Amino acid sequence: MAAPTKESQLTAGGQPEYKPFIPDSADIPELTVPAVLVGGVLGIIFGASSLYLLLKVGMTVSASVPIAVLSITLFRVFSKAFGFRRATILENNIVQTTGSAGESIAFGVGVTMPALLLLGFEMEVSRVMTVSVLGGVLGILMMIPLRRAFIVKQHGKLIYPEGTACAEVLVAGEKGGATARMVFIGFGIAAVHKFLTTANKLWASEPSQHLYGTSEAGKVVGLKGAEISGELAPEMLGVGYLIGPRIASLMIAGAVLSYFVIGPLIALFGENLAKPVSPAESNLVFEVEPASAAGMIGSAAQPNGAVAALGRLAASTKDMGLIGNMAPGALKSNYLRYIGAGAVAAGGIISMLRALPLIIGSVVAGLRDLRASRAAGAEVAARTERDLSMNVVLFGSLALVAVLMFVPSLGLGPTPWGLLGALMILVFGFLFVTVSSRLTGEVGSSSNPISGMTIATLLLTCLIFLVLGKTDRLAMLTALSVAAVVCIASSNGGTTSQDLKTGYLVGATPRKQQVAIMVGAVTSALVIGVTMLALNAAGVHYTNKGLPTRTIAVPADAPQQKVGRPHQEEDQTDYYVVHVTKGEYPDVPPGRYLVDAQGHVKYRTDIPIDRKSAVMDNDKDAPAPFSAPQPQLFALIIEGILSRNLEWGLVITGVLIAIALELAGVSALPFAVGMYLPLSTSTPIFVGGMMRWLADRVRGVSASESETETSSGVLLSSGYIAGGTLVGLIIAFFQFLPESFNKGLELDKYFPAQYLTKDASAPKIVALVMFGVLAAILLAIGMQKSPEVEREVESNGPQ
Repeated sequence: MAAPTKESQLTAGGQPEYKPFIPDSADIPELTVPAVLVGGVLGIIFGASSLYLLLKVGMTVSASVPIAVLSITLFRVFSKAFGFRRATILENNIVQTTGSAGESIAFGVGVTMPALLLLGFEMEVSRVMTVSVLGGVLGILMMIPLRRAFIVKQHGKLIYPEGTACAEVLVAGEKGGATARMVFIGFGIAAVHKFLTTANKLWASEPSQHLYGTSEAGKVVGLKGAEISGELAPEMLGVGYLIGPRIASLMIAGAVLSYFVIGPLIALFGENLAKPVSPAESNLVFEVEPASAAGMIGSAAQPNGAVAALGRLAASTKDMGLIGNMAPGALKSNYLRYIGAGAVAAGGIISMLRALPLIIGSVVAGLRDLRASRAAGAEVAARTERDLSMNVVLFGSLALVAVLMFVPSLGLGPTPWGLLGALMILVFGFLFVTVSSRLTGEVGSSSNPISGMTIATLLLTCLIFLVLGKTDRLAMLTALSVAAVVCIASSNGGTTSQDLKTGYLVGATPRKQQVAIMVGAVTSALVIGVTMLALNAAGVHYTNKGLPTRTIAVPADAPQQKVGRPHQEEDQTDYYVVHVTKGEYPDVPPGRYLVDAQGHVKYRTDIPIDRKSAVMDNDKDAPAPFSAPQPQLFALIIEGILSRNLEWGLVITGVLIAIALELAGVSALPFAVGMYLPLSTSTPIFVGGMMRWLADRVRGVSASESETETSSGVLLSSGYIAGGTLVGLIIAFFQFLPESFNKGLELDKYFPAQYLTKDASAPKIVALVMFGVLAAILLAIGMQKSPEVEREVESNGPQ
């Protein structure tokens, strides 16, 4: 074999001294204004798209590789077009370092902040911004003293898959090998498909089909309570391709158990029950046969005639809280989501327990290296060994926590409870940043159990509060704030370690990388906070149907607002916003309500994280809900411990399923995520995973190689994700534009009337065909060998 190659340069194995691609003695441009600006812009774009993806599927994918590829290409284009000098490899590294913070902060914000609404608090700007900015910076600061322990001393042992792959891309780009062509192609294809689907409505975006029906004799035939569905979107296909066949298969297996086994069993055993089974509640709906409705409408001018028509024809009330009357969606919202939440919680905790020896070793090693670094002092003078000062780390961390204490909207404040919360942030933050950084080196960012660390933080925080007797609503806000900051810090700490690994391999200056990722964290966090609020606002609708009749108390500090869609044109009254928690009023379901000054409920807010109705009061489809399982799970844990109010039977069922899987040697966490996510989400992800499996078999790539390589298929799928999520984000914001604008974009009105009916088959078939085209393109590209591999084979000859 010809040597030395790029591979031998990047993997030093057990060598005592690693020689980076750019030697320590080199002095080339690195932390420059163009590099930071481009990285900041790409970080904002990928952060916003990652947040959109997270809220839909509960996961994100690493953005470092696509950002690195885009950086190389953009600077190369600018150089040719305007005569600028070409960017150095270290400048491209600064771009990906700056931009990578967006994805990790998006994860932390997206899995925690929607839980505010579920706990009865407003998602205020001050809360979201403070948590996202300070949590992101805290994760970077806490990772700095661990760099030498994990990146330098563990080189050859801790792989850091995404960091290593990103370094390969940067080195290939420096040699003229990598371009962003596949990323741009994927972006364009996905953007067109997403726009035609969501804005133009040319075909069904989420086709579904019940797997049961009713015979002429009125008997249910088939698998009652089950339906097959799929959100046939390019970003879902791309996610499945990136996470690979193993995780995708575990997710679909969880979905099969939840939606094709447990759900139908509940429907079967509960079909003849005469009372709702908790947590479902009675929900009476008045139904009239079509002929009755026609008779009533036809006699609208004759009041007595309408009553007579109703008397002659059969009318009925149906209790939709009975299992026998529930559709598959109702079974999920009432029962399956609790079972799935229990499985996700257990899976996260088990993954933490499995890593417990590693966690303890990481903390001990981090503290030992911290002492060694301080003892070395000025001896560490090499450019590639210069970190930010420990004074910055220590006093910066204390300053951030002090700021958190003095933000009253987070439930902390300058009180003993606030001080306790601040101490928990420091202790849990350092613990889980250490864990996250080490596990990222072992399994990569995509498999890093940040959700499990957040669950552990919540459990510990809530149990401490419970022991101390603090169980009021303010304690719930404090617990969520502590968990949110630790979650974002842990997520960004893992990303920082990946970036520093890339820098170590290419010969970057750690101090400059740490400054760059701080800039990226602050800029991305500000935009992600605004995006989170905007996406929530775009997903909200209001209903005046089925409202409670009793009056409710209006707090003195209740904010005011006007009603939104679909009633914003007809009602311009200012109402008070009142959050009702579970059990506060026996006959008022928990939720967010708009009430008048006398306490009469006028509207209920249907929020996307807890969607109650898929159809708005004007009979149009409601905006897409948030499907991420983590916010619901975190709210369940907080309420379950502090309010002692949780559906423990269903939750424990999910916990036992996760334990059974682990005993059988199956990783419970991805299986549990599949149990919780809608089947429509897991289905296209599974298809993407199968495309990866087929492509890797054709190319002859082993599982270990396919997890870190950067083939054309990986770059195309990254483009699918970027294009689909960004266009989806833009279309979501179209909800703030006049309705005439959105109606003008819809082209389905030009099709025959039968194409527009709710159960029409044609839109579903067209959707399947178009999704098949996306999958076929991805498979065809994925089966091609990357140009770098072909050139290396040609140059080395037969081995």
